[in-house]
Amino acid sequence: MKKVIKKIGVFTSGGDSPGMNACIRSVVRTSLYNKLEVVGIMRGYQGMIEKDFISMYPRSVSNIIQRGGTILKSARSTDFLKIEGRQTAGKNLLEQGIDGLIAIGGDGTFRGAIELHKECGIPVMGIPGTIDNDLFGTDFTLGFDTAVNTAVEAVDKIRDTAASHDRLFFIEVMGRDAGYIALWAGISGGAEAILMPEQKTDIDQLSALLIKGRSEQKTSSIVIVCEGDDAGGAAEIAEKIKNKHPGFETRVTVLGHVQRGGSPTAFDRILGSRLGFAAVEALLNGKSGMMTGILKNEISFTDFSKATKKQKPINEEFLNLARVISI
Repeated sequence: MKKVIKKIGVFTSGGDSPGMNACIRSVVRTSLYNKLEVVGIMRGYQGMIEKDFISMYPRSVSNIIQRGGTILKSARSTDFLKIEGRQTAGKNLLEQGIDGLIAIGGDGTFRGAIELHKECGIPVMGIPGTIDNDLFGTDFTLGFDTAVNTAVEAVDKIRDTAASHDRLFFIEVMGRDAGYIALWAGISGGAEAILMPEQKTDIDQLSALLIKGRSEQKTSSIVIVCEGDDAGGAAEIAEKIKNKHPGFETRVTVLGHVQRGGSPTAFDRILGSRLGFAAVEALLNGKSGMMTGILKNEISFTDFSKATKKQKPINEEFLNLARVISI
């Protein structure tokens, strides 16, 4: 029998990403439109354990759609990894009268949601909030578009100084296990090479590519390096190239957490709004244990087990595009 939902809890967990606030806003207002009560859970799973709950109303989410980060804040909870911590969290949720949960975050957030659902029975839907765009079952994750635009803006500025001084720049972008930001920023920024975890990096091949560009009078070269590349970070790879070719004037820029912040793009605001709306509707229709995503611009639902365990493949068309147009 479908459980009647009267009170929804919403929280963000793991790394923040631009668009989370737009999503929170959508969850709160969609819930209130459907005559549900809404509770904001501060600091993710740690907030559940510590009873850090706030009641939310339409004006609670005013003037946040344009803000980066998350008004509900986020924290990594070691307490929640223990059965005792999860039991406390579940007990607190039930005492609060919460009978449906919406979790906004990445794979770690969803793994926690799986355990929480199994152990206390509260229906839960997930929304993919991570700049890495690495979750199976959705074409885009919340914050990815903003992070790419932030990276491209930096690449464009670095290109100006690289061309002025005939320099070779290695720019490191985020992505410990996935190279989506590197690939999209590399194509958008006209990079000569893109290095990422999904492809083994051949330093000799990279060296030959850069030498070829120099021989063809390229006035600057940009190499985008994903932080999780198998050959190392940008500084390490730059050092390897410098050792091979002392004549190259190399520079390294690590973009770091600047990619996580900032006002979300229109795309991420709309995506967060759509996913928040769909997640609430899904709970009301009896769905649980699923990630709400977007495939071919249509709302999709993927079991948490698939979203967290199956690897999302890199688009081969994009890989070929990057290779061809970088000459």
